[in-house]
Amino acid sequence: MQFKDVIGQQYTKQQLAELVQHNRLSHALLFLGKEGSGDLLLALAFAQYIVCDRVNGKTAAPSLFGEAALPTQDSRLPTDSCGVCPSCGKAQKFIHPDIHFSYPVIPRKAGDKPLSTDYISEWREFIQLYPYGNVFDWLQFIGAENKQGNITVHECNDIIHKLSMKSFESGYKILIMWMPEYLGNAGNKLLKLIEEPPPDTLFILVAENESQILPTILSRCQLVKIPALPVTDIAIALSERANIAAEQARQVASISEGNYREALQLTQHAEEDWQDLLRDWLNATLKTGPAAQVKWIEEISKLGREKQKQFLRYFGHLLEQSVRLRAMGTDSIQGQNMPEKERDFALRLNKLADISQQQAIIEELDRAAYYIERNAHGKMLFHALTIKLYHIIANKSLLLVN
Repeated sequence: MQFKDVIGQQYTKQQLAELVQHNRLSHALLFLGKEGSGDLLLALAFAQYIVCDRVNGKTAAPSLFGEAALPTQDSRLPTDSCGVCPSCGKAQKFIHPDIHFSYPVIPRKAGDKPLSTDYISEWREFIQLYPYGNVFDWLQFIGAENKQGNITVHECNDIIHKLSMKSFESGYKILIMWMPEYLGNAGNKLLKLIEEPPPDTLFILVAENESQILPTILSRCQLVKIPALPVTDIAIALSERANIAAEQARQVASISEGNYREALQLTQHAEEDWQDLLRDWLNATLKTGPAAQVKWIEEISKLGREKQKQFLRYFGHLLEQSVRLRAMGTDSIQGQNMPEKERDFALRLNKLADISQQQAIIEELDRAAYYIERNAHGKMLFHALTIKLYHIIANKSLLLVN
């Protein structure tokens, strides 16, 4: 993965290259960016940049067996890895012996103590197929269904073992940990290693939610904030990489909120199933009554935790669009660029609830997603959420409590 393969983020790319060029590289970095910003890809590109032979000033003559010579380093400091040296070739295939990966995994069977290396083949395939995928995509890719992914204490012990060894080829040993939010208290095992690592050891943590990371780990990392992607960068990427018509790409990019993954989902009309499920929920809550509510809760509880969180996130997205339409109007650029089906649904939500009610619902949705991540019982949670939704919309009684 080279920097040029990552959508946008020119300032961050330059910032990362300068850390190496000016010898200001910390031993632990935290790449903090929202879903769809390309934070993981930047970490992969940065790791390749560090091990690249050209960046390290290595050159070689042509091989007697026909391999090309390494590019000769010129007087200018490179701002990207060369992409052709042996180190880059291994890094691009995610097989470089000095670049290690850690990510949430699940037990394959009861009693297993899963490690990231158990899923390395799936990981390499996932990155190539879904470079902007989120943790939900990854867990579904490895067949998690309704299981929660974790980075366990056994994984931490494995990391300590791997990083205690000498590097094989490059000057650095690099660990890329994706979603350290899934560490939990097991992360305390890594504190000493992060604070006093072996020479030439680099930790790159790639996270979306700073508040869910252990404070003791946060305090030991240099923060690199990855901003959301601009509309223009997403539109260009959709046109060039996903073969989306320019006008449609512009419209989708304008409502993707800087999230390239979300933009891809919108182009595939992934929201249609969520809209039907949401419509059934609102009808059951406000019109058809308890029997319909119980039936709907049975249906949502079968989807599993990750899909439940996706549904709640989509409802929150629709409410945010409703607020924008209320503030800017349907004739605004925001309203005109919104897909027709989504705009109609957002307008209906505006008739159903005012801004204070919509804000209260968004807070309840965020709170419910938080509880789901902590293994709340699905049926009980959605029963409680349905009751709260009814009282917020019907008589605003929960607004005073909140």
